Order: sequence, then structure tokens, then C-alpha cells
Amino acid sequence: MQNSPQDVHKKVLGKRGEKLVEEYLKTQGCKILKRNYRTPFGEADLVVADGDEVAFVEVKARTSEKYGAPREAVGQSKQRRYRKIAEFFWWQTGEEPNARFDVAEVYADGNIEYFKYAY
Repeated sequence: MQNSPQDVHKKVLGKRGEKLVEEYLKTQGCKILKRNYRTPFGEADLVVADGDEVAFVEVKARTSEKYGAPREAVGQSKQRRYRKIAEFFWWQTGEEPNARFDVAEVYADGNIEYFKYAY
């Protein structure tokens, strides 16, 4: 099955957003532990070490707020999934870190809004 031009645009926008957030987090002193961390429960866009905390980061890239702020797309289902992803990470690494769940909004102009402890 071939992807539509809209699907391709979304994928390119999403990958660009993830790269911008990754670079932003590096400037904030974070260490990138995992990119597109895949588990049986889903995928975390980024897993980063920030001091003594491990942040599981959902990146939402948008061209506009026509359908609301990007962070509003991280509903309860996605939050539950990220908690399971974190538990799987702890199981894999053998240690339970101080965890937090962050959301990064990226707009077409490259502007980033970052929300620590988003949920």
C-alpha cells in the first residue's frame, strides 16, 4: 500500500520535530538514551536522562493549531501507554529511575514549547 502525500508530509513533519526536540534537549544538558524506543506497548519518541530523572518524551509536531494545541492530542490512552513503556524500560534496564512524562510541541516555524511533568 502506498502512502498518500498527506501521510508522507506527516511523517516528515514528525521526524523533523523529533530531531528539533532532541537538539533542544541536548542544549538543556540532557543525554539522549533512546530515540523511537519501541516496546510491546508502543513507542516513545525520546527517552532522555535529565539529571537524576529519566524523561519519556512525546513529540507533537503541527503546522497550526487549527485542531487545538498539539499537547491536547496526548490523551489518557497515550498517557497509559507511556506509563507501560516506562515500566518496560525499567524492566529492561533493571533499575527504576525517577521518571517523568514530558510533551514537546513543535510548530512548522521550528518553535518549540516544552512541558515537563505534562502528566
